[in-house]
Amino acid sequence: MHVPETNEKTETPALSLYEVDFHAWIQEQVLLLRKHQWSELDLLNLIEEIESLGKQQRQELRNRLSVLIGHLLKWEYQPQRRSRSWLATIRVQRLDVSELLEENPSLKPYLEEALQKAYAKGVLLAVRETDLPRDTFSVKCPYSLTEILGDRFFPGEASELLREWQ
Repeated sequence: MHVPETNEKTETPALSLYEVDFHAWIQEQVLLLRKHQWSELDLLNLIEEIESLGKQQRQELRNRLSVLIGHLLKWEYQPQRRSRSWLATIRVQRLDVSELLEENPSLKPYLEEALQKAYAKGVLLAVRETDLPRDTFSVKCPYSLTEILGDRFFPGEASELLREWQ
């Protein structure tokens, strides 16, 4: 483990490799793991980083759902402004959520909770991009997870854009 040295002039600990060069710290930890040098590992920081990886996956799921829901709301509430860009965003976000869940199946039980958090952000996105008042949108998500993640669900009236993409 990289032990910080003491700066004799100030008697404060020198910065650790973790604090100075995160990438180099990671490479060092990987090398120590591969060599089975358990006692040399920076366990406190290693544990913290592994925990944060799980949190990042949950955040990624919420972010993708937020963008997806925001675009579904825009699609429903402003049919006159629908575009290929909105359609592409909806489809890409659905694919990305699907891949994320495929690669991390343990996130599936978290989907309902993620949906509630993502809906609030999706509404903010829709309000900002449509100039519609906040009270235009329901307090609770009007779409089910099956609808949100299903490749054929597009709320509101039918659109010619969908025929072009099928």
